[in-house]
Amino acid sequence: MKKKLVLFGAGNIGRSFIGQLFSRAGYEVVFIDVNDQLIQALNTHHQYRVIIKRNDVPDETLWVKNVRGVHGKNQEAVAEELADASFAATAVGKNALPYLIPSLSKGLVRRRQKLGAVALDIIMAENVRHIADYVRQELIQILPPDYQIDELVGLIETSIGKMVPIMKAEDVQQDPLWIFAEEYNQLILDKQAFKNPIPDIPGLAPKENMAAFVDRKLFIHNLGHAATAYFGYQYNPDFVYIYEPLAVPELLQKVRDCMLQSAAALNATYPQDLPLPELREHTEDLLQRFQNKALGDTIFRVGRDLPRKLDKEDRLIGAMLLAKQTGNPCDLIAQAVLAACQFHARDEQGQLFPADQTFLEQDSPAGLEHILTTVCHLSPTSELEKEVIDEVLRQSSDGMGIVTTGRKKPDKY
Repeated sequence: MKKKLVLFGAGNIGRSFIGQLFSRAGYEVVFIDVNDQLIQALNTHHQYRVIIKRNDVPDETLWVKNVRGVHGKNQEAVAEELADASFAATAVGKNALPYLIPSLSKGLVRRRQKLGAVALDIIMAENVRHIADYVRQELIQILPPDYQIDELVGLIETSIGKMVPIMKAEDVQQDPLWIFAEEYNQLILDKQAFKNPIPDIPGLAPKENMAAFVDRKLFIHNLGHAATAYFGYQYNPDFVYIYEPLAVPELLQKVRDCMLQSAAALNATYPQDLPLPELREHTEDLLQRFQNKALGDTIFRVGRDLPRKLDKEDRLIGAMLLAKQTGNPCDLIAQAVLAACQFHARDEQGQLFPADQTFLEQDSPAGLEHILTTVCHLSPTSELEKEVIDEVLRQSSDGMGIVTTGRKKPDKY
């Protein structure tokens, strides 16, 4: 069986990271996507460029070759690709996951028909907590009753740390396939979940306790990135790039302290896997990477999609819950939540992200308590969640977290 990766998602992470890693290791990469332009371009050129962006260093071009595309709506074709795949992977985003389950199920059944009891490992590049449990339950509902999912499917959770900016419209027009990305190229993944031998691919970093590293990504990297966007927009809505707030010393320190509050909670939860000195070093490394001017990452991209990023399972509220659970302070994280509630950055066309438009029109006018219970999904009847609600309300009543240049303030909602 030839080495082949079937990859759901030809977007930023799919092309710049997962597809690139496997292609450079000698795999054919078959992208599954519903974007007609991308699929056509992949099948025309069978290669694309990843442009590595670094501060004060010329760009580096990586050519990703031996690639092709299959349209995601063609379930029959997708099933055929999965039937003889060496590995599968997903990089579609949390909201798109339910749409690929039927194709995945059909492919697993076809694979069993063709190959018998040959397991398929599925690498899920999604940065979603407990994603393996979610996908397993979704598959069980539609797979045949006699399908032995726990023997035939490896559901591999990952921690995706690679930062990839939004491509500008003129760049996409020039070439729909090329993609800009930072140099970081490590894929942390769950060593215990593989059914087959782990592939010997440069950049793969298998870990024993995957939950610790999923939480580290969410509650330090994602939290710090989002806090930079929200505190930065609050300070000066004219900021465009994510490196701009970090050039302001008090904002840099505030983001650092916010990340370190989360680090303390993570260390208390996973003392063996996440020692505090290593978390501090990781925080400083991230702050340096956030300041990569060459990457051109925007405050809009990093902060957008408030309903998702304010959910209690996500970066800010999730970190607060962990802090309360472990008896650690989280006042600065609460201030980042408040700053998020004031965030309505726009893209290069002056448009709000659609979910943020809804948030601004429907949730913001209803007030902070509505946001905490309806958008964040916190329950006042849960003792732990009530502590988080009270912390955010306390920071709000104290007027904390409000730092602006005085030149321009966010609109009232």
